[in-house]
Amino acid sequence: MTAAASAGFASRIFVGRVAHARLRPFHHRFAYRVFTMLLDLDELPALHRSLRLFAYNRAGLFSFHDADHGPRDGTPLRPWIEARLAEAGIDLDGGPIRLLCFPRVLGYVFNPLTVWFCHDRDGRLGAILYEVSNTRGERHGYVVPIGDGGSAHRAEKAFYVSPFIGMEATYRFRLRGPDERLHMMIREDVPEGPQLVATLSAHARPLGDGALARLFFSHPILTQKVIGAIHWEALRLWLKGAKIHPHTPRGGAIRLSAGTGTERREMSV
Repeated sequence: MTAAASAGFASRIFVGRVAHARLRPFHHRFAYRVFTMLLDLDELPALHRSLRLFAYNRAGLFSFHDADHGPRDGTPLRPWIEARLAEAGIDLDGGPIRLLCFPRVLGYVFNPLTVWFCHDRDGRLGAILYEVSNTRGERHGYVVPIGDGGSAHRAEKAFYVSPFIGMEATYRFRLRGPDERLHMMIREDVPEGPQLVATLSAHARPLGDGALARLFFSHPILTQKVIGAIHWEALRLWLKGAKIHPHTPRGGAIRLSAGTGTERREMSV
């Protein structure tokens, strides 16, 4: 048993596959093997002390830095997310907050999507923040309050991500887990109908030095490959004749907008 697992930590690794399917005006599909981490904010200092291959706000083979998320200024993340949730009328009363994200590998990371799972004191999921980043260094967050059984959500697109999809679009999210397994689907609808479906399917592993060492060799320089794959697939789309939509630069701090719950039947593809 790993040190982290034996200590009873909630943080863990998810290993699986991410896939994208573009549905219009032509089909374009790809899939890559990936791993991601579900990290409890309150456990990060203890993980840093317990693991040799994982560091918190320090250099390491794998590491997590506060400066990579939220306000991106290196300040603690819990006060920031609690303040943002309070603005949306959500009070977690000190419950656990866990981030699903790529770690830094050899000091580098790019997270197209970070998912914040925000629980109340009794462990119930109270809200989700989908933090989206583009390759221009911009980011936007969609805050979704969670009701009873709320695993399907929607949000109106408010942030430029791909140059090949316009801004008149709606995101539909569906989540199962994270527990022993994780399945996440994001469908992007345009006025003509569904245009893009992205999925992440993965299974959990304990977070420990042995698992991290194996992942370093089975998924070498993962985060560098993430940014490389984004540009490679963009080139393939451009060569197929995908229309490029103009972008208006936006700077400053991360902006947030609200999402809502949806009926499960709306999520069929």
